[in-house]
Amino acid sequence: MTRHSTPATMLSVLFMGMGQWYNRQFMKGLLFIAVELFGIYWIVTRLGNSIAGLISLGHTPRTMVKVDKVYQMVDGDHSIFLMVEGLISLLVVFIFVALYVLNIRDAWATAKARDSGVEPHVFKVTLKNIGNRYFPHLILFLPLTASLMLLVMPIIFTILIAFTDFAAPNLPPAKLVHWVGFEVFNKLTYLGTWSKTLFGVATWTVFWAIVTTITTYLLGTVVAVLIAQKGIRWKKMWRTLLIIPFAVPNLVSLLVFRNLLNSEFGPINQYLEWMGLSGLPWLSDPFWARFTVITVNLWLSFPLIMILVTGVLTTIPKDLYEAAEVDGASRFFTFRAITLPLVLFSTAPIFIAQFASNFNNFNVIFLLTNGNPIMPDYVYAGGTDLLVTWLYKLTLINNQYNFASVLSILIFLVVASLSIINYRNTQAFKEEDMIQ
Repeated sequence: MTRHSTPATMLSVLFMGMGQWYNRQFMKGLLFIAVELFGIYWIVTRLGNSIAGLISLGHTPRTMVKVDKVYQMVDGDHSIFLMVEGLISLLVVFIFVALYVLNIRDAWATAKARDSGVEPHVFKVTLKNIGNRYFPHLILFLPLTASLMLLVMPIIFTILIAFTDFAAPNLPPAKLVHWVGFEVFNKLTYLGTWSKTLFGVATWTVFWAIVTTITTYLLGTVVAVLIAQKGIRWKKMWRTLLIIPFAVPNLVSLLVFRNLLNSEFGPINQYLEWMGLSGLPWLSDPFWARFTVITVNLWLSFPLIMILVTGVLTTIPKDLYEAAEVDGASRFFTFRAITLPLVLFSTAPIFIAQFASNFNNFNVIFLLTNGNPIMPDYVYAGGTDLLVTWLYKLTLINNQYNFASVLSILIFLVVASLSIINYRNTQAFKEEDMIQ
């Protein structure tokens, strides 16, 4: 540092805007001073109470007080509101610290330029630079702020809830919530029916995600390749008919299947009985219910893969097939050696996304079976419940928010880890120019 850098930096460290004033950028300095004054006012008046509320989660619950022979409701502390207020305060502190660092860096950079003989910009030039040179940063600031408020904050809030006793019947404002550390994690992992439910639902969720992803992908690919074969007539008609399951809203299709497969009055069982066969417990037996949801999901999802693979097939050079035909290769060998590798290469990212989507496939389970049939040894979960539908039941039906938060963390860790591992090992991201 030379003549101006050190004093400008030190002044900006002591108080926001003073370094800009030293650099004779008075308007910019005034703005930074205003930010610091607002920050000091907010820290003095709000930060202490917000942090104390976040740590204690309140001291006084809502109570009934007798006044003149009449009981009246007296509001107390609301633990969840205190937690949210504390998180927002921490976020404001983070933004304030970021602005403080920006103030120091700006003063240092301007002073450094002065040391090199460059005169500091006037405020008009600064505004012009913000509108031109820093325009992308200005625009990106809005989605960044929205991401912090709408994505990061809920994630942190969910993580914090997992370390509390926020669950029925301990619900504010009638009762206070307390920090309990890893007690919820221990219960979910080691405590009798909770651990059995977690292990059973998690195992079924992984099995469901793997089977539905593979079957959907294989059926969609095979159908697309078959329709693309030479000699197949009315290709447009075949594609149009097979797209219908995808074109109909899932809500309608799943409710129709729910009625068709009803064990007592469903048309499918009536047809089976008409043919002299006994009806099957499609939705009331754990094994058949799981078979049913996998089959229905296959019916609803394979058209998307078929459409995708149909597009990929048009990008494969015809020379490869002509060379294979000249060499006398069979159609199966051509499919295994040429078509399938190139299709896998192009659709690997979709394959990964399908796995993550199936892992959290709420609609199919909820609308078709509602997670049933009931499993007597499960807690708030049925035989076809995935982690995400169990999470829904814990949260919105049974008010077990702390257990639901732990499940949310587990789902996030599993999906994020698998996605990162698969992305890092997918050739499509390493050899992006393989198909021109």
